[in-house]
Amino acid sequence: MGLLSVLYLFGLTCRKLIVKPKRLASKVISVGNLTLGGTGKTPAVIAIAEEAKKRGLHPCVLTRGYKGKSKGPCFVVSSPHLQSRGQGGINICTGIDAGDEPVLLAFRLKDVPVIKCADRYKGGQFAISNFKFQISNLIFILDDGFQHWALHRDIDILLIDATNPFGNEKLFPEGRLREPLSSMKRANIIVLTKTDLADKETISVIDKKIKQYNPEAPVFTASHKSVALINASGESADIDTLKDRKIYAFSGIANGDYFRGILTAGGADIVRFKSFMDHHIYRQRDMDIIKTEAAGLDIITTEKDLVKIRELCLTENLFALRIEFEIDSGFYDKLFNAL
Repeated sequence: MGLLSVLYLFGLTCRKLIVKPKRLASKVISVGNLTLGGTGKTPAVIAIAEEAKKRGLHPCVLTRGYKGKSKGPCFVVSSPHLQSRGQGGINICTGIDAGDEPVLLAFRLKDVPVIKCADRYKGGQFAISNFKFQISNLIFILDDGFQHWALHRDIDILLIDATNPFGNEKLFPEGRLREPLSSMKRANIIVLTKTDLADKETISVIDKKIKQYNPEAPVFTASHKSVALINASGESADIDTLKDRKIYAFSGIANGDYFRGILTAGGADIVRFKSFMDHHIYRQRDMDIIKTEAAGLDIITTEKDLVKIRELCLTENLFALRIEFEIDSGFYDKLFNAL
């Protein structure tokens, strides 16, 4: 292990020893990962929140809002037009103030509060104080929470990307690991994501690695299914229209190759693909360049990118691919029965 990774591990260990987790008045489900980059946390959080509603619970999402500029706890809305309405004095944020994942969560979960705050305990207290929740039915879903030791959680769900589970198995900055592999032992439930793009042998190898560190946690497999094309107004078109369609695609996410693979698997003919950095802040100039480069082709992006560009001047032929989290039967019973 190199010097920088040793220093990183030392800092990580000190933080874990110093931080004393605080407990909220309601149950907390954490969804997180061990690696840098996308493992599909946002679709998983959306799916868990929607299932909680079906079971008569009141989910509330707590998120740090990576790169969001708002410092204190705020209620995330998906559009600046909603922000102007106010919520009885509640602090409201959207766009770059909230961060892109929180805005996507608010866009998808219309009647589920999404609270952005770096201190998730403060975010939970903010939610309890400002919304009339029945505490017995309230469930907090902690987005990207596996390393957020400052908040007690009742269930830790660990997501592992089946297409690139552990990188080179080295800690940041030498590798993609946020923590040593031994940290898997903290997980109550482990989910292999993107298994639709991994073969059975690869999944078996990952499963054996998991069992080395956590033989007790149940392991479920999940995939991300394309379900529709969405425009900036939220109107949908049939996903089958992608088949044999020549398109221009772009994304600003951690794993652009996965997005490209989904489009190709859906039968799309990608004439050109443009990648931006994860969490890219789009300007009108970006969209003007894309329109020119697309030269009349239909333009497809991710839903995470769409929520960041909706206030810009867009072409009518721009759509986002809506992805839904699909997981083994039994996962939700295992999760909610454990609370």
